Amino acid sequence: MRKLALPLLFVAAPLAAQAEELVIAALGDSLTAGYGLPQEDGLVPQLQGWLDAEGAEVRLINAGVSGDTSAGGLSRIGWTLTEEVDALIVALGGNDYLRGLPPEALKDNLGGILEAAGEAGVEVLLVGISATANYGADYRDAFNAVYPDLAEQYGALVYPNIFAALQDGRGLDEARRAYMQADGIHPNAEGVGLIVEAIGPSVLDLAEAARGDDTEAAVR
Repeated sequence: MRKLALPLLFVAAPLAAQAEELVIAALGDSLTAGYGLPQEDGLVPQLQGWLDAEGAEVRLINAGVSGDTSAGGLSRIGWTLTEEVDALIVALGGNDYLRGLPPEALKDNLGGILEAAGEAGVEVLLVGISATANYGADYRDAFNAVYPDLAEQYGALVYPNIFAALQDGRGLDEARRAYMQADGIHPNAEGVGLIVEAIGPSVLDLAEAARGDDTEAAVR
């Protein structure tokens, strides 16, 4: 019987590991926090529902704070990365852009967040926002380069523009009327749903990367 039981233990252990819940913290601003929406219609609850439907065994933590800049996110990263957090979604920069803050500061702040995540052994999905030429072409180009450049530098996953799904095949004015709240800045519930459908596969990639690290750590 002991000879039979030993192989069964080796079979059961990987199955248990596969079923273990993965915790992902979503560090962001009002878009993450769900500003202006009923709680169940916010980005994190809708994304949680999408992941549940995919059978992803992932639990999201909403670490969004309305009005937060990348500097605010950097100041919070230490207590966001608790021991239970396995991976991190970073969706910051919108308020930096609205205030015309320097892209160099955005890059430094997001870089600090990515460094902290790396020290904690936490995989990151960096979610960007696409700037227009409101502050000039040089500002736009420098701002938009921050996200892919940092993702390459730190080996993070990247989703370049959180609003891309809203503008897909639509004019800017049409997208705002259909998918934004009255302020023209925050998505409505339907807009959030489109964002979730588009970004969901990248979050699954993040979960897979985090589980890969867990597997390697278990082997070591």
